[in-house]
Amino acid sequence: MTTATFGERAAGFLRENWREKLLSFGCALLLYSLVHGGQDARRSIVVDLEASLPPEHANKILVGNIPKSIRVTVRGTNQAMDELRASTVAMQVDLTSGRESHLIFEPKMVQGPQGVKFEVEQFDPPSMDLQWEERIVRDVPVQVSVVGTPAHGFVVKGVPIADPPRVRVTGPMSDVAVLQHVRADGFDVTGLSEGSYPRQLAFERLSPRLGLEPTRIIVTAEIMREIAERPFAKLPVVVVGTPKAKTLPAEVDVRLVCPPDLLRGLRAEQVVPRVVLHAPVAKEGSESRPVEVRIDRCEAHVTPRDVVVRW
Repeated sequence: MTTATFGERAAGFLRENWREKLLSFGCALLLYSLVHGGQDARRSIVVDLEASLPPEHANKILVGNIPKSIRVTVRGTNQAMDELRASTVAMQVDLTSGRESHLIFEPKMVQGPQGVKFEVEQFDPPSMDLQWEERIVRDVPVQVSVVGTPAHGFVVKGVPIADPPRVRVTGPMSDVAVLQHVRADGFDVTGLSEGSYPRQLAFERLSPRLGLEPTRIIVTAEIMREIAERPFAKLPVVVVGTPKAKTLPAEVDVRLVCPPDLLRGLRAEQVVPRVVLHAPVAKEGSESRPVEVRIDRCEAHVTPRDVVVRW
């Protein structure tokens, strides 16, 4: 008589009543799933925190940062914990009254996805302190700065002009009351030649607790030719129109404002102060007349401006 091996006996056992055995195995899996899914489990998730703040007309503003998220420990069935995702859970707090100085987090603030049941057991942190300040509004001057260098031979004329020159700042009193100015983004004049250049500029970043109105302004920069000054002292005055006429005083001082390259090559004999007498004139007499100095691309300042001409 041949003795059956262990493998043969096992194969025979599986083939015998295999349908009933397969059904029993399926029922066992179902029973395990029901029992396991019904057991409680805990899970820690990070939940986004959304806060409803007081309206602007309440003149209350929260000082300090509200945490963007809170760690929450929840409990529920294994199935519920498997289905729960942090992105589907929200936490909302109502701060519209502006009176709370200490906020304790409560389970009712947490909202989960529909159909998923769980209980909130713990918050981390469990609470937060709140500090409120009066909201004020103040007009603050705009400060404009220049960056870069204009084209060769040109300079920025004065300080760029901001329009409007002041902006309205809204925020907590401790911030707004000490604000001396609001700085606009730098005005880049790189490579600019003579002319007027208006540009729209934003403002440098302020505290997130502060609001600005408007958020952008028009800044205009004037670019002019570079100029220099040079004095010419005691230059004789020339009378045009009447021979042998003399002036009192006979000499004047001249200050020329010109482009630097022109002024460097200018000689004193090229600067001629003159007085023009229009004919006809009497044979003898005197007259007070302005002194003229004409140099292309230059502005002349004469001292004294008028002299007495005698003939």
